[in-house]
Formats: sequence, structure tokens, C-alpha cells
Amino acid sequence: MSVNDETMRQWMRAAQSGDKKAYAQLLDASQIWLKRYYARKISPAILDDLVQETLVSVHRKRATYDPDRAFLPWLAAIGRYRWIDYLRKYYRQDETELNEDILSAPQSDDVESKLSLERLLLLIPDAQAEVIRLVKITGLSISEASEQTGQSESLVKVNIHRGLKKMSAAIEDV
Repeated sequence: MSVNDETMRQWMRAAQSGDKKAYAQLLDASQIWLKRYYARKISPAILDDLVQETLVSVHRKRATYDPDRAFLPWLAAIGRYRWIDYLRKYYRQDETELNEDILSAPQSDDVESKLSLERLLLLIPDAQAEVIRLVKITGLSISEASEQTGQSESLVKVNIHRGLKKMSAAIEDV
């Protein structure tokens, strides 16, 4: 069943007036349209969930729809926002789902990384390496590193910047 924007607009207008049959037709047509809209954007495994979330949003926002305007752009805007919300949730979840077992036991890659980092730090002047260790590895603030090394805060910042730049260049040369 292919439904155009004008038909959906009329159904929404009727639904806003309390016509349950028109609202059911609108939701059915919207579901089909949203499945096509999301088909190339998301995994088929979550397609139905995202379509349902979007339809719930349509239901909640139906009073904000202006019947004098086109329906599909309004639906697409809601769909886009739900898609962006899904992406934010998905990527935030990926960032926070760190396995504690991985974090607790040193891996051979960790050891190699530490050795590689130490080799890189040997390539730069001692003053730069020292503040990089204190600020970037140990986690001290710029002012704490300044107090501990006797360098001014601006010099600490400059040494970190220059040291990291030299280390990056060394990595790129490999």
C-alpha cells in the first residue's frame, strides 16, 4: 500500500479531531514509511525497536503537528531525532562497557605499549619527558607538575606540547 503525503496529512488532521480509525491508518502507513526510512541507516536487528520508539514519539507529539503543513517532513524530523538518540545511546554504551577482567590483568599488548612509550620518551629532552609523565601518565595538574619540576606553568604546557609533537613525528616516521 503506497500512501502519499496528502492522505497522511488528512489522516493526522482527523486523528487530531479524535478519529481512531484514521489514527490507526496513519500509524500503519507511518510504520511502513519509517521502516523504509531506517532501512539503510541501521541494523535490521534493531529496526522494529526504533520504528516503535519513533511511533511513540509521533503519538506524544501529535498535538504539535500543524495540519496546514506537509506530514512526511514532520514525520522524518521525528524519525531523524530518534535515530540520533539511538546513535548517542549506542555509542555511549560502547564507551562504558569495559570488561573488568581486561582492566585488571596486564596484557602483553599493555607491556609492549609501555615499553614503546618509554622508548618514545627517550627521544625527547628530559624536561619534556618529565612533564609528560607527570601530567599525561600520572595525572597531575599543570600547576602540580609546575611545583614538582620547578618549571613555570606556561613552560610545562609548552614542554608537553613540544614533546608530544616530537613523539608523534617519531611515530609517523616509523
